[in-house]
Amino acid sequence: MSRSLRHIPNVISAIRILLVAPIAAALAHHELALTIALFGIAAASDAADGFLAKRFGWQSELGAILDPAADKLLLATVFITLAYLGLVPLWLVAVAVARDFVIVVGAILYRYFLGPLRVRASVVSKFNTLCQTAFILSVVCRAEFSMPPAGTVMLLGALVFVTVVISGIDYVLIYGRRALSLKGPAAAVPAAAVPAAAGHAAAGPAAAPLSAVEGDRRL
Repeated sequence: MSRSLRHIPNVISAIRILLVAPIAAALAHHELALTIALFGIAAASDAADGFLAKRFGWQSELGAILDPAADKLLLATVFITLAYLGLVPLWLVAVAVARDFVIVVGAILYRYFLGPLRVRASVVSKFNTLCQTAFILSVVCRAEFSMPPAGTVMLLGALVFVTVVISGIDYVLIYGRRALSLKGPAAAVPAAAVPAAAGHAAAGPAAAPLSAVEGDRRL
């Protein structure tokens, strides 16, 4: 039973991904009240899966992929749809989508050339997600109910822009530091020292299994 329960956060993330299409469709057809309801459910699910995973130790490799993927897909899709409807400026959407593109491509390249990368979302990245969610809700609510005030929407939009830029730079710096930390020690070892190190390892009581060394590197 407990094995089944630990998949609940992943199921919630998957449901959030499935909600992307209905939210975009409702928004495109100007069914704004329905959009607000569905987007609110999706936002609540984001908080729920993270809480359950941390509270009960239900983290998994799949969840580490599904959760951020669901967030990025949802926010990017809604932003693009809002831009298509003329409700948000195109340049702001371009900045937000470009930031996610850089993060995803950077992670793929890092994994391909250097190995697995585990990066926890920074405070500014979490704040950026919160700002984007609040901004989207405020834009749709203003279009449907003429509230909140235009100044509030503009302020949230400015916060989205600032946090998108800062969090994007932060991720690039994280990738760069991790890459340098992996390449630095290897480059510092003289070539002549490699055979000697191999000789000492062979002379020792027992050489470490290759799988164990690779396992440590993956952590």
